[in-house]
Amino acid sequence: MRLCSIASGSSGNCIYAGTEKTSLIIDAGISGKRIEEGLNEIGHTTKEMCAILITHEHSDHISGLGVLARRHGIPIYATAGTIKAILNCKSVGEISEDLFHEIQPDADFTIGDMTISPVSVSHDAAQPTAYILRQGKSSMAVMTDLGKFDSAIVQRLQRLDLLLLEANHDVHMLQAGRYPYYLKQRILGDKGHLSNELSGQLLSQVLHDQMKAVILGHLSKENNYEQLAYETVRLEIDMSDNSYHAGDFPIHVAKRDAVSDIYEV
Repeated sequence: MRLCSIASGSSGNCIYAGTEKTSLIIDAGISGKRIEEGLNEIGHTTKEMCAILITHEHSDHISGLGVLARRHGIPIYATAGTIKAILNCKSVGEISEDLFHEIQPDADFTIGDMTISPVSVSHDAAQPTAYILRQGKSSMAVMTDLGKFDSAIVQRLQRLDLLLLEANHDVHMLQAGRYPYYLKQRILGDKGHLSNELSGQLLSQVLHDQMKAVILGHLSKENNYEQLAYETVRLEIDMSDNSYHAGDFPIHVAKRDAVSDIYEV
């Protein structure tokens, strides 16, 4: 399996995931043009996509969905709550209900030769999920927009080969920044986003000898920057009581406005 971040950040998200036989994208939160250009950069086209998996209905995850759906008729997979919210979202325009495929949280389904596990997450959306993808013995996950994590999330993320994990904000930058109080409280709350520190703490509980790479994603444009997220996560891993050090694993940071390397497992 391969994974590539087309865009990842508070201003828009789109992740490519695929095998030799199956290609899909997770979220379409940037323009259709940018998605097409990003896929072209890694040797794919939008019309090749077998499906679009949607995590939730916030604009940074669906702003380009209407264009892709109307232009290419790509099947859309999401929970019932997310589908209802999308259909009520005027900004994406009209999308045929026939394109939607309802999925159940924590119930596996298949697309081509990939098995997909939607994971319920805590976020202030209708019925949000993250996704774990498997083919044969290989596995990877895209875990963003987590207000918090618990033992159930930790258990679901054991033994992965590759993990794209949210490191949204630096707490001190957010607290001292220009966001209004209510927005700061939302981001910091249990239904907001993982901070750099929490991201590192979660990673510390799921690292294992066969982990091939970690990608930090969904960084805030206003309240974080790449080097800070990278160093904070590494520090949390090094300070944890597990047997691993941050230098034991490749850790990368996905960019908001540039296509990442292709990661293969």
